Amino acid sequence: MNALLARIVVLVSGAAILVVETLATRLVAPYVGLTLESTTAVIGVALAGIAAGAALGGRWADVLPPRRVAAGALVVGGLGVLAVRPLVRLFGPVLGPGPYAAVLLVAVSTLVAVTALAMVTPAVTRARLSGLEGSGAVIGSLSAAGTLGSLAGTFLTGFVLVTFFPVTVILVVTAVTCLLLAVPTAAVRTRPAVVTGSTFALVLGIALVFVPGRCHVDTVYYCARVESDPERVNGRVLVLDDLRHSYVDLADPTHLDFAYARRFAAAVDTAFPAGAPLRAVHLGGGGFTMPRWLAATRPGSASTVLEVDAGVVDLGRRSLGVDTVPDLTVRVGDARTSLAEVPDASVDLVVGDAFGARSVPWHLTTAEFDDEVRRVLRPGGLYVLNVIDNDPQLLLRAVTATAVDRFGHVVVLIRPDQLAPGGGGNAVLVASDRELDRAALEARLAAAGEPGAVLDPAATRRFAGDAAVLTDDHAPVDQLLTSYRTS
Repeated sequence: MNALLARIVVLVSGAAILVVETLATRLVAPYVGLTLESTTAVIGVALAGIAAGAALGGRWADVLPPRRVAAGALVVGGLGVLAVRPLVRLFGPVLGPGPYAAVLLVAVSTLVAVTALAMVTPAVTRARLSGLEGSGAVIGSLSAAGTLGSLAGTFLTGFVLVTFFPVTVILVVTAVTCLLLAVPTAAVRTRPAVVTGSTFALVLGIALVFVPGRCHVDTVYYCARVESDPERVNGRVLVLDDLRHSYVDLADPTHLDFAYARRFAAAVDTAFPAGAPLRAVHLGGGGFTMPRWLAATRPGSASTVLEVDAGVVDLGRRSLGVDTVPDLTVRVGDARTSLAEVPDASVDLVVGDAFGARSVPWHLTTAEFDDEVRRVLRPGGLYVLNVIDNDPQLLLRAVTATAVDRFGHVVVLIRPDQLAPGGGGNAVLVASDRELDRAALEARLAAAGEPGAVLDPAATRRFAGDAAVLTDDHAPVDQLLTSYRTS
């Protein structure tokens, strides 16, 4: 095997491993969520596969012709790449959510592909070695090629490929590249091997395309879909990965189906005069439920939505009528960096409804971020934040303690049953530098079917207890988050 072909084969196999690893997090998210545990599962399984592949590739290359070992590994790896998505879609619903399920799902779907592709480098290295003389240069150059391939696979996938191509296309191109490279890599080519490999590739390619999944569209960050509400003709639910994120009634923008959205509305209506137009910034777009509600109930209101995922915005425009919302500005980008561009004291309301799967992204929970929110609010402005947590509510307590540390007046909107042992779901923090009308807020929530859902400032402080204030230096959001349940 000449040096150029050896470097190309090693570079491509290294890149393919990282393509699979990068995409695996996205592929398993609809079934196990996008959490620290799922990300850890992907990294851990990939490292296990790389270690196993390196050991197996080196051992087999000592007892079999190394070029055949490398070619066979490319074939198995390419077929394994084609099989990743169908396997996720088949086993994801069976395994369900949770950290152990995440490890199993990632292993079932990616371990064979990663292990096979990791066998390529030691086999190619063995094929290039003819003795001890010059072996250091051979090993070093091939190791560098593999590392460069891994870097290329990581950066190209994360920064370029997922932006312009569907996951299916990326997987197919990766697999076909590996399969094609197996031909010049093999020292002996036989017709039966070509026919067998082509047959498997065809079957897996068909499965990749036609095995049904949960997505209507793969965005840069989510598996996203819009579902119809069987009980409401114009009702639509936006589902991101495995989380029912937003509810929209296309014919009635004042209809708020989710409890947390009704709490948002109650807080806004008690803090500001009825019908008065507001200038609002929304952290996270989702289904654009609250900008739509503000425009309908407070004509003349202007909303700026900071949404990190352009694909969610496009889906909203196609399926949720986002373009019909009056005085709406959408800025695609990270909520924190985008909020930094909002002028001081320029908005009446900040609505926090951004989620990285089940939790508020950690950098939107810290004291430093709360300071940014206070900076953009006008005097008397309001900050409302949606948080999901379950008993013992460690994340919610920490987020509450942080808000109490930064705002003069904070209350938590949460039903008594959610605070009971085993309870949980969505809670809403309401924060301001002016005193909140708790009596009016309690009356509105009671009318909405949630009596006793307002923790007064004293109860809020007791609820926060000795929870640590979250900071940019220490915000273990995923570790504090417990199991999820919709409220």
